[in-house]
Amino acid sequence: MSRRTFLAFLALLALPRVARSAGPEWDALDPTEKQLLAPFAKDWSEMPPERRERLRRGAARWNAMSPEQRERAQQRLEVWRKLPPERRERIRERFRRLRDASPEERERIRRRYEWFRSLPPERRRELRERFEKLTPAQREQLRERRLGN
Repeated sequence: MSRRTFLAFLALLALPRVARSAGPEWDALDPTEKQLLAPFAKDWSEMPPERRERLRRGAARWNAMSPEQRERAQQRLEVWRKLPPERRERIRERFRRLRDASPEERERIRRRYEWFRSLPPERRRELRERFEKLTPAQREQLRERRLGN
């Protein structure tokens, strides 16, 4: 894996949550973490504590992966990097909304997703095509109706 790919992957792993505690000092990292995070060493002490903690957790997750999981993660990262910036931002925004949703709303979304995945592929394709033909306002109205807002 290229160093650039690995660093981008670490940054993605670090996105899900921001730690509320002070980030670790460089000397507190174990040798494996230091090796993985070496590209950040010179800037480590200047980084916000939350970013240091996110990077540390990302390194721990990477170390815990099997070679097969790392390969899949690399493939997903390559797909992500090829997406247009606008698409990546839409995905990030959806992720933020899901993260900030109430447990009840997340459960409704999960059930809806499972229902959609249970449909035959041709029916899913038909529904996607119908949805893509809607205007942004119509899409929002549909979402609000489904969420009961």
